[in-house]
Amino acid sequence: MKMTYRVEELKEYLKKHGIRPSTIRIKVLKYLLENRIHPTADDIYKSLINEIPTLSKTSVYNTLDLFLKKGLVSTLSFKEKELRYDINTRFHGHFKCEICGKVYDFPVSEKMLEVDELKGFSIKNVDINVYGICKECNEKIIKNFKEEE
Repeated sequence: MKMTYRVEELKEYLKKHGIRPSTIRIKVLKYLLENRIHPTADDIYKSLINEIPTLSKTSVYNTLDLFLKKGLVSTLSFKEKELRYDINTRFHGHFKCEICGKVYDFPVSEKMLEVDELKGFSIKNVDINVYGICKECNEKIIKNFKEEE
């Protein structure tokens, strides 16, 4: 089920994080909250350009940079040229399907970092990325394989 957010809620959320609300900032935030697909800046731009004809890619990048500085989003890179943005800033891992390209969140315990090998280290950032074939693609492969028999 897709959540929908009212403009007033989004304005308050931005203000609470020290960000002055603007049409572009509200639309980008709304997109990120309603489409938890780990989009690129280009994905966001393409999705919003019809709603905001004056939108530029620079405006999207500037908004995402501001959101990143204020802790509203985090970035993922997955061995790609373009960064992806994640509205979920809690500690978690990512699984990327090598067939469909979708990125899925999964829970991870911070206790996994409490090991002797890391005692005395100052951990600044943790990226837990897992690669493989998602359940949906696996099911398609199995179905196609059975149909060929």
